[in-house]
Amino acid sequence: MSQTLAVRGDHIQLDQLLKTLAWVDSGGAAHAAVEAGLVRVDGQVETRKRAKLRPGQRVEMGAEAVLLVR
Repeated sequence: MSQTLAVRGDHIQLDQLLKTLAWVDSGGAAHAAVEAGLVRVDGQVETRKRAKLRPGQRVEMGAEAVLLVR
């Protein structure tokens, strides 16, 4: 499933995004998913738990996907 999410300000941290979208239940689960290589940003595996994501970027985890918009 693909969706969009409006980013308030200039960025959102990856771990916060995963929690906001309810793709994970907690910050710890978000960090574990990133460490396990389950999260991709713009098609590349993202290893930084607190990566700053900006509008225009696409985040995927399993069958879920979101495009960040302004």
